[in-house]
Amino acid sequence: MVSDTGEQLGIMSSLQALRLAESRNLDLVKIAPQARPPVVKIMDYGKYRFEQSRREKEARKNQRMAEMKAIEISVGIAAHDLEFKVGHALRFLEDGHKVKVFIKLRGREMAHSNLAHDRMREFAGLCAEVSTVERASKLEGRQVLMFLTPKDKPSK
Repeated sequence: MVSDTGEQLGIMSSLQALRLAESRNLDLVKIAPQARPPVVKIMDYGKYRFEQSRREKEARKNQRMAEMKAIEISVGIAAHDLEFKVGHALRFLEDGHKVKVFIKLRGREMAHSNLAHDRMREFAGLCAEVSTVERASKLEGRQVLMFLTPKDKPSK
C-alpha cells in the first residue's frame, strides 16, 4: 500500500486499507491489480482523473497533424516548370507537410512509364536536401506516384 504522499505503508488487509483511505476522505485505487499482493494507493481519484484529462488535452493541443499536399507534374515538363513545382514542394516540406508527387500518363505515355520514373527521380533529387523519399515512384493504374516526407530537423 502507498499513501497519498508517496510513502510505503506496507502490506495490510483490504479492509484496513479501505478504513485508512476513508479516514483521510480519499479513495483507494488499485495501481497494480495483477501483482501479488495487489498494490493500492490512497488518492483523490476525481482530482487524478481531472489532471489526467488536462494533460491529454494539452498534449492534443501541442500535436500537429501533417497534411498531405499533392503536386502534379507531367513527363514532358520543362526545366523551369519543374523547378517551379520543386519550389512549391520545398515550401510544403519545410512547413512539415508530406508531399505526394504524381504523373498522370496519357495515351502512348503508358508505353514509356520509365520516362515518368526518371522524372520522379529527378524531382526527388532536387528535393533531397529537405526531404526523404517515403515511397519511391510506383506505377498505379495510369498514375506514377511518389511520396516525400520532411527530414527531421537537427535539434540544437
